[in-house]
Amino acid sequence: YHIVKEEDPTRPATVAMNYAKPDMPMPAVVDVISLNYQGEGIRDASAYAGLRGITTPPMYSAFHNAFADKVVLSSENAAALSTRGTYLFPVFEGISAPVKDNSGGDPEHRYVSAYELYTADFGASADKVFATQARHPFVAGGFVWSGWDYLGEPTPYYLSRSSYFGIIDLAGFRKDRFFLYQAHWRSELPMAHILPHWNWPERIGKETPIHVFTSGDQAELFINGRSWGRKTKEKYDYRLRWDEAVYEPGEVKVIAYKNGRKWAEDIRKTADVPVAIELTVDRARLQADGRDLAFVTARITDKNGITVPRANPLVTFSIDGPGRIIATDNGDPTNLVPFPSCERQAFNGFCLAIVRTMPHQPGTITLKAESHALKSATLGIRSTLESQTGFQHKLND
Repeated sequence: YHIVKEEDPTRPATVAMNYAKPDMPMPAVVDVISLNYQGEGIRDASAYAGLRGITTPPMYSAFHNAFADKVVLSSENAAALSTRGTYLFPVFEGISAPVKDNSGGDPEHRYVSAYELYTADFGASADKVFATQARHPFVAGGFVWSGWDYLGEPTPYYLSRSSYFGIIDLAGFRKDRFFLYQAHWRSELPMAHILPHWNWPERIGKETPIHVFTSGDQAELFINGRSWGRKTKEKYDYRLRWDEAVYEPGEVKVIAYKNGRKWAEDIRKTADVPVAIELTVDRARLQADGRDLAFVTARITDKNGITVPRANPLVTFSIDGPGRIIATDNGDPTNLVPFPSCERQAFNGFCLAIVRTMPHQPGTITLKAESHALKSATLGIRSTLESQTGFQHKLND
């Protein structure tokens, strides 16, 4: 502490604590109480009983009572786990549970259910984090582990290449958890999000829970036009659940309400067989400086343009013009194909290609995506010496 203050006496100093308790020396020294996971409690819920490791009740109040003059924040929370677009059954009935084989986890394929209820052994779901912090309004806020999936630390399946912790997967595609955070953090944004997808031919007539993340306070669910009832968020609820829903092909629709008025809606439709690739780009104009990048999404669609959520065809990318394909990915944590490969299997309907410009070479870059038995797609990207602000871009020799 004193060394840090010698280097910079102007700012408060802190340290992340995942074990230190209020009666230990460390929290008395630091200026800010920063708690890793123990604010929400570690392995304290019944679903975590019997797991190896420390067990800690929620500690926000204990630290606040001992150090009422210090800011308390969550320096690391959640450690929730999921694989984008993968849903496993049965679904846990509570709000937070550790991943176990065949309970939120698929050990054969090394996937974690995207119902966004499952965590590392020491973690807590977003729902539990939100509720615990709401019960302790003196907590200044928190840092989520983690915003994006990343290479390494692939808890709980250590033969995988990348983590399962992210709100966003390694390819930059949003997981369902993204919308859970959006609904909570952006309460003024009209939004509703249904999960899971609605392509379950093996589950016709079976219970297939439907969850809704919304910034509204009520929502009504419809399956093929028939209402499954309107539900209301109670205090400390952050999702609406129709766990009794039964799968039948067709359309799932939710209408969300706020303060009694229609607020937002979302729809999931059963997709037909895959027939085409659709390409979209984050921006269609780049600078010809050899550094600028375009991120191109390849989406697998049916004849009606609906994403086929379980489609995983091999996609081959090729390029013409003053650009290079520098990487591809699909967000699959088990995929070990090197990033520079121009061939990439789609994962649950999507994959990504990253295109880089070539220095001093303006022109049109044409990216093509092909896959056996699917209609191919091409996309044009303009590379220009003009900067995005309209001024002539000067390149370094």
